[in-house]
Amino acid sequence: MLIEATELADVLVLTPQPFRDGRGLFTRTFDAAEFDAHLGVPGLSATFVQDSQSRSYRGVVRGMHGRAGRGEAKLVRCAHGSVHDVLVDIRPESRTFGYQQSFLLDDNDFRHLYVPPGFLHGFQALSPVADVCYRIDRPHVPGEDLGVAFDDPDLGVPWPQPVTVVSDRDADARSWRQLLETLRIEHEGPVRHFRPRS
Repeated sequence: MLIEATELADVLVLTPQPFRDGRGLFTRTFDAAEFDAHLGVPGLSATFVQDSQSRSYRGVVRGMHGRAGRGEAKLVRCAHGSVHDVLVDIRPESRTFGYQQSFLLDDNDFRHLYVPPGFLHGFQALSPVADVCYRIDRPHVPGEDLGVAFDDPDLGVPWPQPVTVVSDRDADARSWRQLLETLRIEHEGPVRHFRPRS
């Protein structure tokens, strides 16, 4: 498994190395020993306690979601189809606070993201059907949910396709400025963008 840093501080891209032959392919989608060794934190992979999966249809946007308190770490991958995945760093002490970066996740490269606590996350389905799998290090606590509107102008996410469907929760989400006020973070201006990773 290839593990690479991204422009966003502490975010990693994990790319499996599938074995392909006339039958199709076989790949190891996650290796705890390699992951822990790369981060230099023995046992970190054992902190993941919940696996979830979503299915979305082309154009659907899910996001932008985050978590208050100590946040949550997660591994995100697209098991079927493809998605335009977006992260925004909301950690005030981070050197990349207020930056966003997008990634193509699909069922061809099986690339997935390690997202540490302190990020907004969202994606848009690019294929007719997209199944996204999440491995999360904390049980869900609804009262800690954070969100910013997917179309907030200060967030400025460049969704690659027309947005077809969002949940009521995402349609009613707060603005980037309201999130900063809630978190008591002083920051001027819109979110800045790193180049997309494909």
